[in-house]
Amino acid sequence: MHIDELEQIEKPGWKLFFDGDANMKGVGIGAVLISETGHHYPVMAQLRFYYTNNMAEYEACILGLRMAVDMSIQEVLVLGDSDLLVHQIQGEWETWDLKLISYQQRLHDICQRFQSVKFRHILRIHNEVADALATLASMLHHPDKDYVDPLHIQVRDQHAYYNVVEEELDGEPWFHDIKEYIIMGVYLVQATCDQKRTIRRLASGFFFSGGVLYKRTPDLGLLRCIDARQATTVMTEVHSGVCGPHMSGYMLAKKIL
Repeated sequence: MHIDELEQIEKPGWKLFFDGDANMKGVGIGAVLISETGHHYPVMAQLRFYYTNNMAEYEACILGLRMAVDMSIQEVLVLGDSDLLVHQIQGEWETWDLKLISYQQRLHDICQRFQSVKFRHILRIHNEVADALATLASMLHHPDKDYVDPLHIQVRDQHAYYNVVEEELDGEPWFHDIKEYIIMGVYLVQATCDQKRTIRRLASGFFFSGGVLYKRTPDLGLLRCIDARQATTVMTEVHSGVCGPHMSGYMLAKKIL
């Protein structure tokens, strides 16, 4: 005997993920709308009134649905990790808590403004984006009259050192002007008075010995100056070469220097 599991094939459509989070610093709610093309519209808020965990979940769901109404969305699939909210709004569980009755009614009223609204319970591990927004909102201390710039999330497909090491456009390393001034006491032909003053100021923190330019550190240490090609070789070797996985952080820094 066996049981066949039927896979649910979801048609493309708008999805709303919501979550609430409470910690020692406060309580935050977060929601994210995902369009049919995969575009994300996040929103979050911080609650400054008495609440319970279930109230925070209702607040988060209502926040996301209000955004969907403002965007004139007609059909939406609502997903959250609150088992109680999903069953209550579907009428499967009764609401006895007086604090939640008004929330349930308000949620029903908002749902009437859509052509189709479906609720589905998901595991917390599948609700990471909304959970992160709620956690961030709960920890931010936001004065009433201050403005918070929008959050920009970058996706990077290269290691951090690739964002630091840049190729020299003129074929010379970044320290070429400083090195020339220390060795020969000359500036670039087209250098202005301000640029010459900057080179003199920077040169005071460098030391030239044995054909190698070093930068002095506050603890009287010396950092070797290398060009982009050398930097790429060094970083590749220490991170993925034969010596990469066999040293501590202290030995790694010492090896690079």
